[in-house]
Amino acid sequence: MFSLNESIRYYLYPSPTDMRKGFYTLSGIVQNQMGLDVPDGDAFIFINRQLDSMKILHMETGGLVIYHMKLEAGRFRLPCFDMESGRSNHPTSWQELILTVQGISLPECHRKLRWKPGNRKK
Repeated sequence: MFSLNESIRYYLYPSPTDMRKGFYTLSGIVQNQMGLDVPDGDAFIFINRQLDSMKILHMETGGLVIYHMKLEAGRFRLPCFDMESGRSNHPTSWQELILTVQGISLPECHRKLRWKPGNRKK
């Protein structure tokens, strides 16, 4: 339990989501609209229209877990993505998730060059 970390793939659902939705309805969105599978162990991020509530659906050992955060003040600032591309999911990273939760705006941040596995220069 509580096993979100940087080794998991994260996907942001780009449409506003009703926060009354639970395990099975969010799982249905993942499968039917995002085209992904919950049992793969990825984490799926949903944010409401007002940008003040976030749910993360994740399959962990033992079953499904939903992490739910409701902001008392302020709004989440979403990463930039092309809504006109027709994509039903937006891959994101652990680092982007943490910055979003902490209220740090990515457009004002400058990311320094870092090596990533699988990114070799030839």
